[in-house]
Amino acid sequence: MSEQTRKNKEVVSAFFDAMNRGDVPGFVELYDDAGSVWTSGNTLISGTLTKDQINAGAGAIFEAFPKGLTFTVHGMTAEGDRVAVEAESNGEHVSGKHYRNLYHFLFEMKDGKVLKLKEYMDTEQITDVLCGGQRP
Repeated sequence: MSEQTRKNKEVVSAFFDAMNRGDVPGFVELYDDAGSVWTSGNTLISGTLTKDQINAGAGAIFEAFPKGLTFTVHGMTAEGDRVAVEAESNGEHVSGKHYRNLYHFLFEMKDGKVLKLKEYMDTEQITDVLCGGQRP
């Protein structure tokens, strides 16, 4: 494994560590200034957000999960500037519903920062729990 690939995996691990701590500044700072996240599907939270939008709205994730939302990484594969992650989330939503989702994340890196994050998951879980059944 190249030194750059190893460093990219370390950044992605730090990203999930910050998410699990509810540390918004901690994971936002791992994005490149031109960084973005794209969420799959046709839900109320689907689409692309810039780093500024992530910074402004990421706290809402943790407000929706006052006891925390944890991510367990089940696998990580890296090559060059791309890191693929299989993960699972668990948490209790403010509605009282348990939220568990399975994910595939694709991180595209640039100079040790997250340039693009693509998030694939069960969108029905997003709609049912996070969006209270509401659809766009």
